[in-house]
Parts: sequence; C-alpha cells; structure tokens
Amino acid sequence: MYSMSPEPLLKAADIQARVLELGKNISSSYKFDMVISILTGAFIFTADLCRAMPSKDLQIRFIKASSYGKSTESSGNLKVSGLENLDLKGSRILLVDDILDSGRTLKTLVEMLKNEGAADVRTCVLLDKKDRREVPIKADFCGFEIPNEFVVGYGLDFANDYRSFPDIWTLTEKV
Repeated sequence: MYSMSPEPLLKAADIQARVLELGKNISSSYKFDMVISILTGAFIFTADLCRAMPSKDLQIRFIKASSYGKSTESSGNLKVSGLENLDLKGSRILLVDDILDSGRTLKTLVEMLKNEGAADVRTCVLLDKKDRREVPIKADFCGFEIPNEFVVGYGLDFANDYRSFPDIWTLTEKV
C-alpha cells in the first residue's frame, strides 16, 4: 500500500513556468528536425513543451520504452517499440523523457537513435534524479533536479495510476 505526500513536490504553476522557459531555451539553442517523446510518462510534458516551441514544421513522434511495470523500482529490462516505424537518417532529434534516474533508458535510447542513422540527438528531461545515476549521462536540457524519491503526476505513474494529476507528488510505501 502506498500514500502520496501531504504536499506536492512540484506545483502545476511551477511546472508550467519551467516548461515555458525550457521551450524558449531549446528553441534558441538547438535546431532540430524532430521531437521524439518517450511514452507513456513524457506525453504531457512533451505536449506542453511543444506548445512552448511553436513551429509549423515541428515533427513529433512517439516511441514506447518501459522498465518499471507495476513496481517503484526499475526491472533493468528495457522494452522499446516504435523505432521500427521511424526514418531517422540524417535527422537532428530532441529526445524527450519524463525522468532521468539510473540513466540506462536514456543512454540506451540515444545509442539506438544514433544506430538508426540520426545525425544528432539531444535530450530533454522534466526531472533529474542525479543520486540514482548508474551510467554516465547528462541531459542537455533539464526542468528540475529532484531528490531520490518515487514521483507521480504530470504524466508519471505508478502502475498506470496518478498520470493525470497536474502537480508532481512523492509516493511512499506505507509501513
């Protein structure tokens, strides 16, 4: 059994302000051909980020990557789908994810995109848990650094629950 923190870790208004700032920063510093969003956790963040970077020729694609299942700990087994449908040869890609913790997922996906022919891959994450890093990777663009706590809301889930909450909350196991 799990319970949410009494107060959000990040309030919706603070998230929205930071996403707008990120969008401006990315638009002014990186010319990309395509945004690739990692489903399912990053879909809300990606939508808000893309609205903060309006462009008539903004291509948005989605891939599915998962290693959590119904646990608060990664299984270490990354399942990826959707890359087989993308033509990435010569593309400059902004890869968007909800959270960077161990780094295994993001590092693996960057390598996969490059192996598929991407000319350049930059990464953008909403949340960064530096204390959890197991492989050397740093996001090119980051919304917030957070402590090593399990978080839900704003697209992030626990067993597919909590995704639609506009704030980000910590989730702890009841003892």
